[in-house]
This record gives sequence, C-alpha cells and structure tokens, in this order.
Amino acid sequence: MSSGEEGAGVGFATMRGRDFPTIRQFTVLLENRVGELLKVVRRFEGSRVRIVALSINDATECAVVRFLLSHPEQGREILERAGLAIIETDLIGVELPPTTQPLVQVCTALLQAEVNIVQAIPLIIRPHGNAAVALMVDNLEMAMETLHSKGFTMLTEGDLAEEE
Repeated sequence: MSSGEEGAGVGFATMRGRDFPTIRQFTVLLENRVGELLKVVRRFEGSRVRIVALSINDATECAVVRFLLSHPEQGREILERAGLAIIETDLIGVELPPTTQPLVQVCTALLQAEVNIVQAIPLIIRPHGNAAVALMVDNLEMAMETLHSKGFTMLTEGDLAEEE
C-alpha cells in the first residue's frame, strides 16, 4: 500500500479486535499419525472455543491443519499450552448471497479488483443463518474494500463467537 492510500478504503476503528473484519486462522503442523488430530481438538473440550472451520492438507510425514476458532485469543492460548508451533494468518469472512451460484459472484468481484484467492475454507457454522466462506487473498485491504462496496456482508470474529 502506498502512503497515499493509507487510511483510504474501509474505515475501521481498530486494526485488531472482535470487530476487525478479518478472521484469524491458526495453522499447525502435526505428525501424520493416527490420533494426532483428535489430541489437538480434544484440547478445546471444556472451553468456550469451538472449531468453526477446519482444513487438513496431508503429506507423508506431517499434516498441515488450519483452524478457524470461535474465540481466537483463548484458542491461541490452548494451542500454545499444547506446545504446538502455530502460524496466525488473517482471512476474510464473507457471507454467501442466497443465489444458486454465490461463489461466482464473490470470485467475479475479486477478479474485477485483480485480487487472487489463495485459499478458501467453508465455515462449519452459519453465522446469521447464511452459508459463509473464509478466504485468504493476496491483497487483504483491496478484497475487503471491493466486497464491501459490492454489498457483500463481511464477517468478524465476533460473528463466529455469537453462533450458538
């Protein structure tokens, strides 16, 4: 972002917090053995943290597991206490419009803005009763600005925590 663009676009009061319009993804590497994933997900038992999206990429020796969590601060603490090395990344949460091909609309809007989708993870929950997807993009600010201007509903971490 050039200095002339600073402050332009979507005006958010804070750069991190419950109402910042991104969703944190936690990536962990697990040994590719039976039961390793269960050990990690069981660590959330007894807490208010729920897994709202999960992606697993398998390799011979390890698995890359990506979590989106209802309460990311507490979730990060749980993962750190487990001794797991984690990578934290911001994704965009987008409610899908109630059309027959909602991804076409999302992809078209981002293509018009020349924003590349790097990764997409469907949410297990339905905030506000609608299907939703979390997207990793190559230009977070441009993607948020574009989708917002096209009328898409962006999700915050607070939206994930409110789902009962």
